Amino acid sequence: MKFIPNKISVLLIGFLSVNFTFAAPEPPVPTPTPPPELSVDGAVLVLFFASLIFAFYKIHSIKKASR
Repeated sequence: MKFIPNKISVLLIGFLSVNFTFAAPEPPVPTPTPPPELSVDGAVLVLFFASLIFAFYKIHSIKKASR
């Protein structure tokens, strides 16, 4: 068997460079989404009072219609 240093060196370099091919760095972490502009907590009181006003309006209109 004839010793061919060129083939051995090509195979050795090929096997050693495979690690660099598959060991790519991880992709960057995606940026978090910004917080919402308005929270639900801020509008709870407004919705509560609006529903009370609407309920009183509906009760008043139903009583007025039944007279």
